[in-house]
This record gives sequence, C-alpha cells and structure tokens, in this order.
Amino acid sequence: MEHPLGFAFLTFLALMVVMTWAAYRLFYKPGRFLKQLGNPVIGGDRNSGIAIDAEPHASTLVSVLHQIGAHVPASAADTADLRTQLIRAGYRSENAPTVLYGLKIVAVLAMLVPCIMLESDMPANPMMKLALMASGVMAGWILPRFLLEKKMAKRQEIIRLSLPDALDLMVVSVEAGLGLDQAIQHVGRELQQSHPQLSEELSLITLEMRAGKRRSDALRNLAERTGEPEVRKLVAILIQNDRFGTSMGESLRNHSDFLRVRRRQEAEERAGKVGVKLVFPIFFFILPSMMIVAAGPGLLQVFKYLFPMMKQVSG
Repeated sequence: MEHPLGFAFLTFLALMVVMTWAAYRLFYKPGRFLKQLGNPVIGGDRNSGIAIDAEPHASTLVSVLHQIGAHVPASAADTADLRTQLIRAGYRSENAPTVLYGLKIVAVLAMLVPCIMLESDMPANPMMKLALMASGVMAGWILPRFLLEKKMAKRQEIIRLSLPDALDLMVVSVEAGLGLDQAIQHVGRELQQSHPQLSEELSLITLEMRAGKRRSDALRNLAERTGEPEVRKLVAILIQNDRFGTSMGESLRNHSDFLRVRRRQEAEERAGKVGVKLVFPIFFFILPSMMIVAAGPGLLQVFKYLFPMMKQVSG
C-alpha cells in the first residue's frame, strides 16, 4: 500500500462518522424536540406546546461553531434568507445562522483535508488537481445548506399531513362555542403529543396574540414561519372568514375535506408511479440475476460440449 497513513486516516474518519451517526440515531434523536440550537421561544405556561424552562446551555460543539461562523462575512440579505430557512426547519435561535456558517467552514475543511492527502494520486495535470480540490471545497460549502433544505422540506411535509387532524379538532371546538382564539389555543394544547410541530406553531400564534398582535398578523406570521402552501391557504380562509363574518366551522370542515381528498390523490399518484420507477431497478439488478439463474446451466452445457465438438469438426 503506497499511503498507509492516508488510508488509516480515512478509515478512522469513516469510523468516526458511523459512530457519530449511530449515537445520534440511538441517543440524541429521541430528545430532538426538546433541544434547539439556542434559546427557547416561550417561557412560563405548562399548557403551551413549546418548552419554556430556563435558557439551556449550548453544547461545546455549538459554541465552537458559533465562534467560527461569527467571522464569516455575510450580507444582510443572505443572513435574512438563511434565518427564514432555519426557522422553517425548526431552529429559532438568534445564533443559528452563525452556527450554520461555522458548520460550513468545518465541512469545507473536512472535504479539503482528504483532497490534499490524496494529491499525489491525482492526475499530473495541475488544472485537474485544482478542479478536484475546488469541487471538494464547493461540496463542503453546499452540503450543510442542502441538508437544511431537506430538513425544512421534511418539517413542512409533517405540518401539511397533520393539518386535517388539527382542522377537525378546530371545527369541533368552534361548533362547541369557543372563539377562534380559544380554539387555536385548545388545538395547540391537544396536539402537543401527536403533532408537536403544528402544536408549536399554534402555540406561537396564541403567544403573539397575548403579546398584543392582531389575529390577522399572527396568522400571517404562521404562514411565513412554515412556508407551507396549505398553511397559507388555511390562513387566507381564517382571515377572510374573520373579516366578512362567514361560518367558520363550515369553512374549516370544507378545507379539511379538501386536504384529505388531496392526500388520497397524492397517494394514488405515487402508487401509479411505482411501476415506472421500478423499470430501471428491474432491468439492471433483478433481470440479470434471473437470466443467470435461468440460462446459466444451459450456457455451461453449451460451453462444455458444443465448443469441443465444433473444434473437432473444424479440425
């Protein structure tokens, strides 16, 4: 082996990544809903869906990433856009953008170190070496933002799938005589265990209205925080009903039925695409195996008997 130290370093790095991932999945992930990158949003009410204890101490890793990211130059527009994505992904801390910038720097260094160690194995062309190193650096810079977008999309999907249950409970609350504000507070409290993401957002609406914001502004903030189109439609319906005095229960029931029909249609659409998506796996993986099992013995017999006979005839 030409580079034993490099191979040992890469093996150690891969083992460390696997062990970190396993520890995250087994120990840290079950408590991810109780931990955020920074300060909790709310404090004091047991019935709200958001943690309201004393300010938690940031971990050493988060502190180091924050210190590294604080030195990254970034425009106000980029920081505002990044903060919006972080909020939609569930990270509401003021330090979250700088922590992500620090994570980007660490990822760039993590991708750059193997490129430097494997420089001797790269092609002799200097432009090729420069292009490969630049690709590694770019991948390290883009990867954290890509993972953030994936997490944001996953959280939006969870909120969208939990909307019909919330609307059904809200319809029952409104028709039982509760006002819209009390219904939102009640739904946020009741969904704390089954749908914690949506419960957190509804609890934030209640707290914003307690702080003095108008109901329409608090609902618009909900649509902006989540970025989910179905939530925007729900907010538009609530604001319109509140403005014109139409039946709130009937509108919510119709919208809940629409969401359930759309969910069923999406499931049917995905089921219809399964056959097309299975063409390439079947052609490249399953069909060769079936051909080997079915035609393999016959081909072996051909190679064993027919070819020697052809050689004797030609001889």
